[in-house]
Amino acid sequence: MSESGLSGPPLLGVPRRRNVAPNSFRPWQYALIVFVLVIGALYAAPNLFQPDPALQILPRDAETTQNDIQIALSRAEAALAEVQIASVGSELLEQGGLIRVTSDADQLKAKTLISNLLNATGENYVVALNRASTTPQWLQDLGGKAMSLGLDLSGGVHFLLQVNMDEYLQSVVDSAALGMQDKLREADVVYIPNREWVDGLDISIAFSSEDEREKALVALEEFADYQIREEQVEGRAGLTFKLSQERIEALEDRAISQNLTSLRNRVNELGVSEPQVQRLGRQRIVVDLPGIQDSARAKGILNKFANLEFRLAAQANTPRFQQETYEYEGRVQDVLRRNIVTGNNVQDAQQSFDPETSQPQVSIELDSEGGNRMFDATKGNVGRDMAILYIEQKPIVRKVQRDGETVEIFTSEEERRLISVANIKSALGFQFRITGLGLREAQDLALLLRAGALAAPMYIVEERTVGAQLGDENITRGWQSVGIGFALVLIFMLFYYRWFGLAANIALTANLMLLVAIMSVLGATLTLPGIAGIVLTVGMAVDANVLIFSRIREELRERAPQAAIQAGFDRALVTITDANITTFFVAIILLSIGSGPVRGFAVTLAVGIVTSMFTAIMVTRAIVNLMYGGRKLETLKI
Repeated sequence: MSESGLSGPPLLGVPRRRNVAPNSFRPWQYALIVFVLVIGALYAAPNLFQPDPALQILPRDAETTQNDIQIALSRAEAALAEVQIASVGSELLEQGGLIRVTSDADQLKAKTLISNLLNATGENYVVALNRASTTPQWLQDLGGKAMSLGLDLSGGVHFLLQVNMDEYLQSVVDSAALGMQDKLREADVVYIPNREWVDGLDISIAFSSEDEREKALVALEEFADYQIREEQVEGRAGLTFKLSQERIEALEDRAISQNLTSLRNRVNELGVSEPQVQRLGRQRIVVDLPGIQDSARAKGILNKFANLEFRLAAQANTPRFQQETYEYEGRVQDVLRRNIVTGNNVQDAQQSFDPETSQPQVSIELDSEGGNRMFDATKGNVGRDMAILYIEQKPIVRKVQRDGETVEIFTSEEERRLISVANIKSALGFQFRITGLGLREAQDLALLLRAGALAAPMYIVEERTVGAQLGDENITRGWQSVGIGFALVLIFMLFYYRWFGLAANIALTANLMLLVAIMSVLGATLTLPGIAGIVLTVGMAVDANVLIFSRIREELRERAPQAAIQAGFDRALVTITDANITTFFVAIILLSIGSGPVRGFAVTLAVGIVTSMFTAIMVTRAIVNLMYGGRKLETLKI
């Protein structure tokens, strides 16, 4: 039977020529495969270099010089030497510096020591747990980097936060109602006072006549994003403003986006290396903090919704519906509902101490808009009191019985209190101080204001801590499972398929190397489910080789050895492609709708499918061609 009379799909789209020996590649095809494997080896290599435990020192003040950071590093190294904590070395970075130590235990001790040393006179530096790369510089210059470890492998804290969208949307509507009052007064529109305008997410306004309603429509043009209806309100001509579903979704997206930004800033202030803050669904946010073992401080900051509002004190002729009443230092204080600026306008906030009283204070710097508004509001009110309202959302967990089961209901309770009522001596600008707070309260407030106000309150619905030792154990057991599974597959393939099994084993090793290389280049985070995906990929890769070799065995019954090899590879290709494409689609679906561990598994699975297809079809074929191609074969042992 002719060995060259086969039909089938040409490899890499290159038509076969009759003067080419059977089962052989052209030189450029071998060169391409070798090139891919060499590049894969280069970018997988950084994972062989284990990073050093380190401490990253970041200055809070943007004007801190490199010389200042070098002095701080020297002080820190000297302090570590005094308590016999060995440091591997230090280095200056673009922002801050880095000190390497020898163990994770020393890293935790050193963090507390250095933080207390450098922040003895104020919060000057953030000291973060980090991992310092030991990858050779030439490899880093090529873009090589090791995979990051997920929370379940490195240890740390996982939080799932629920955003209270109902409360946020209510605050948006309440603010809009106040804005409408201002616009109507500016346009001299006569409306019915002394009644509540807001009912849920609807705003309803009653006017004295139809003409006044028409004037109101013109005055309130900027509120066109509401659905406006002309209808009777309490028997009078009125307008009703209602949020559309599209507007509600846009507001939710804006709130989540701002909360994500604020949370990332808060996490940076906590000093956490490589944190993950991401959205989950419409109203939830996931926060993973690797390296943190004591979650109390992180929980206190992430779960805290605090803001400031600066308001003028109410006067005797102020309408009752335009003011609120609070207790302050044993007396009743009336303040305007309308605020001048809020914590959203704060550009910088630092906790310090009043040089005269030695009491904690927060020095605040407003942004351009806030500074202008503060100046405009105070320049004409010199001699009048201004109040600072501290607003905090405190999470509350209530346990209720539903269908015979205890269910936890997560809500939040708003606490408002005046922390300062001071007389305006002169027009205020962009900078001023806040007093009347305790030390921890002042520190937290400064941190929260620096990070940016949350658009919507949140509360923690799930908390999980993974210990560092458990993370190390997960790594050890995970890679043990990969190693044992890999070794068993190699032994089986070599024993059962002999020389063909050797070719499959080489391809399997190349597959694992390419998988690690691609995940490193993509910046993927390796998790415990990701390791499970690697184990599965090993099985899938060898499964493709088993299909090919089984097909070759079947073809040997009807064809000569060279023709059987050619037919085995060509005809198994369709089956392998179909099976892998369907699995790849599943991986993409898991990646798009999953979160956390599911995404880690999906990423590894998707990348593994691509690499296993390449190695099973190309690398195995190239090795088999080198073994048997162009030779006259009488028999074939497989």
